[in-house]
Amino acid sequence: MNTRENGSGEEPVIRDNRKIDPETGEVRETVKEQADQPAPAADLASIELATQLAERTADLQRLQAEYSNYRKRVERDRIAVKEQAVAGVLAELLPVLDDIGRARDHGELTGGFAKVSESLEAATGKLGLSTFGAKGEPFDPTVHEALMHSYSPDVTEPTCVEILQSGYRIGERVLRPARVAVAEPEEPASTDN
Repeated sequence: MNTRENGSGEEPVIRDNRKIDPETGEVRETVKEQADQPAPAADLASIELATQLAERTADLQRLQAEYSNYRKRVERDRIAVKEQAVAGVLAELLPVLDDIGRARDHGELTGGFAKVSESLEAATGKLGLSTFGAKGEPFDPTVHEALMHSYSPDVTEPTCVEILQSGYRIGERVLRPARVAVAEPEEPASTDN
């Protein structure tokens, strides 16, 4: 009920809630007392909300990082499966490529068959298949398979002197090692007493 309505004529009450006394410039005692009192329930609720917000934000960031890692892993696995499928198909075509190579060596690769073989070799090249193994290369057991061994004064290190079957690789992956004949430098003459 308003004091004007009841006709009592009382003056309105004005409270000075300023923290600093305008006359003395000092902090009022009521403000000091309020600072010493525990925080009201509204402040506790806002602190609790801020804590929940920080927890939810951390959870969201963690989920976002997990999803990003999942996407990268799936993409990496997809690429690996594709490479394995291509390697499997090309590995099945290696005997055909060997036959084409032998026909070429014997001069039997002529006419329409020559065009077919060129197309097949071009297609396998587009898929990343490359041959390796050449006469005179240093012998490397990681990519060469030695089928024959001999000694020769013409070499200074183990060397591929004959390529019996070409090797094939896709990128850095060896599908089939090159089968070679290897020659080593001649053994020094042993001095027996």
